Amino acid sequence: MPIKKASVKDVRKTKTRTAYNTEHTAKTKLAMDMARKSGFAPEKVVDAVKQLDKLAQKGIVHKNTAARRKSRLMKKANAAAKASQTASS
Repeated sequence: MPIKKASVKDVRKTKTRTAYNTEHTAKTKLAMDMARKSGFAPEKVVDAVKQLDKLAQKGIVHKNTAARRKSRLMKKANAAAKASQTASS
């Protein structure tokens, strides 16, 4: 248990920040899962990209991490679109 007043406050701040970060990270993970499960539907992919951009902007994840995840998502989405286009032709 913290003894100093500043340490007590720091524990409170950490708890609040952790809850905030966890909530936003969970939203992003859900958006990524929805994009995958929908077969990379364009509107779901756009939503996932928006969520990743928000995470990076708020400082929850590093901007390079968000860029890497977006890149991998778009790579899979483009491959899925190309496969469906080939199958329909």
